[in-house]
Amino acid sequence: MCLGYRTMKSRDLAIRLKRREVEEKSRKVDDLERIIREFDQMAADLERQIQLEEDRTGIRDRGHFSYSTFAKAAAQRRDNLRQSTEGLREKLTAAVRERDDTVEQFSRASQQSQNMDDPRPGRRDRPLGFTALR
Repeated sequence: MCLGYRTMKSRDLAIRLKRREVEEKSRKVDDLERIIREFDQMAADLERQIQLEEDRTGIRDRGHFSYSTFAKAAAQRRDNLRQSTEGLREKLTAAVRERDDTVEQFSRASQQSQNMDDPRPGRRDRPLGFTALR
């Protein structure tokens, strides 16, 4: 009786830990998506400011000696934001892959736990790889 109870508790603990890991990975994905949206919005705002400044001065050639210093600085900030966004998109791709792998592991562990708890004969499958979750 005691051994079965301990086994059930350790399975429940492993599942709770895996669920927490899924939540953490999902939060990371959400944070990266939010930051990317904010950077994209800031870059779009800078693009509008550059256009307004070019319209105001009438000079659109960035190589022109009288090109607006403000427009040059805004263009540099916009380009830096776009570069940062590309790096974040790569991190987002990796984070989504990690989250999906963790969700799959959690689903397998939950399913195996349900199969172990099923009282019907022949349904008590031995969990393959369940020890990897400990």
